[in-house]
Amino acid sequence: MNPFNAAQTAAVLPYAQLVPAIAQAAQQLAAGAITAPERMVVPINAESVLLAMPAIGADIGVTKLITVHTDNARHALPAIQGEVIVFESATGRRLAILDGPTVTARRTAAFTLLGIQTLLPRQPTSALLIGTGVQAAAHAQALIEFFGVARFSIASRNSAHAQAFCDALIQAHPQIQATPLAAEQARAQIPDTDLVIALTTSKSPVIPSGLRPETLAIGVGAFKPEMVEFPAELLHTRSIVVDDLAGARHEAGDLLQAGIDWSTVHSLGAVLAAGIKRTDVLPVLKTVGHAAWDLAAARVAVAGDVRAAAGK
Repeated sequence: MNPFNAAQTAAVLPYAQLVPAIAQAAQQLAAGAITAPERMVVPINAESVLLAMPAIGADIGVTKLITVHTDNARHALPAIQGEVIVFESATGRRLAILDGPTVTARRTAAFTLLGIQTLLPRQPTSALLIGTGVQAAAHAQALIEFFGVARFSIASRNSAHAQAFCDALIQAHPQIQATPLAAEQARAQIPDTDLVIALTTSKSPVIPSGLRPETLAIGVGAFKPEMVEFPAELLHTRSIVVDDLAGARHEAGDLLQAGIDWSTVHSLGAVLAAGIKRTDVLPVLKTVGHAAWDLAAARVAVAGDVRAAAGK
């Protein structure tokens, strides 16, 4: 069994392979070919939880174990730690241990890429990212690598964080443009952009309600009932696509608090299988995460590891 550190895990999860693997997993999940119970959340203490996320396919299975300790900065440790254990479904033979936070960051960004590829009827060239954390960094890298997005606006409640994020992004990718925005500015004066992607744990809306009809809005960060990134007025004027219906019904605070009619909500897996009615107003995409996306990432990692070994 091969253990992978964070850098090694990232290296075996290229977005060019991750996106089609997640598309396959989304359709298999919708068809009942992947078994994945809802995420188990076990309290450790008032500020910390253990998350357990298993998923089984016909070929391999995974269990992701993640601990979230929100006060770990005082210990000089990351808030999120964990691993993804990969095993062969037929025998239970362990195949790999992947770095959990890296898998989460990359498969989440890859799902967003798949959503853009499916729902946006053109190649994106610009994006407004709301948030400056790990997921924002992963999404910026993914958008540059996969679509060649070259123009970014970065919104944050902390202007220094937005500026630092832009500086780091331009240093890593000198060919792009990155402009910092105050959160209030982003809501009041929406940049002309193809994509608006929220990557926060906010409890109040951060995505502007007055988006252009041709702008695709994606909510990634809010994954608890009390968290909200979408304004209710936007949700009630657009069709809604989610990564997983069962998970969204329990965890998508945006949709729960807006009182959305769930009979009108579609999973991306269903859209991939049957399509969606195209209108002049683009839908919104809401994701809360699912173990099936970890399974898809594990498939890519294991296949890449086998290819690397064969090339030695």
